[in-house]
Amino acid sequence: MASTDPRLAEATWAERERLASVFDTLDSAQWASDSLCEGWRAREVLAHITMPFRLSGPAFLGGMLRARFRFDRFADRDARAAAKAMSDQELIDLYRANIRHPWRPPGGGQAGALSHDLIHGLDITEPAGLPGPPADRIALVIGSGRSRNFDYFGVDLGGRSLVATDADCEFGEGEPHRLPAKDLLLVVTGRRALDETA
Repeated sequence: MASTDPRLAEATWAERERLASVFDTLDSAQWASDSLCEGWRAREVLAHITMPFRLSGPAFLGGMLRARFRFDRFADRDARAAAKAMSDQELIDLYRANIRHPWRPPGGGQAGALSHDLIHGLDITEPAGLPGPPADRIALVIGSGRSRNFDYFGVDLGGRSLVATDADCEFGEGEPHRLPAKDLLLVVTGRRALDETA
């Protein structure tokens, strides 16, 4: 069994608590609005966040097989199907019921579980103009993650390093570019262009 880092576990539970409270405030129009995930409304993003709580291991494997082991294709199909099958409140209730769920993404570990909630939470809250997570929670993810976890997003920083102005957090190498931790995470995950943070 994988070891547990109390800081990451507590930060994950706290972020899920925070997001569950935010989700309770959204109305139907906000759930139907575009998210930062291209092609997904806020509803599909929440459905995706709940994937680890909805699918058993065999169901996940079966979905991957049908998608020819292309995770993005499988995740898109699953999010759309769950968003269609469940109401806004059912998705929120499912999320809230799993605040202390022990799921960890393959290869991502405990930091990956926290980053999953942080990143996809921002996909919903940023377009809605709602507050993001605490800067120190973002710094914990950046500091605990492996570079290959962020390589997935394919962002080229052009020889610059990103240095947070509100937390002990930096990413990359080269000429420093200073910005808030929330913007740093949005940039390294491809949600926001670096020149939009100047």
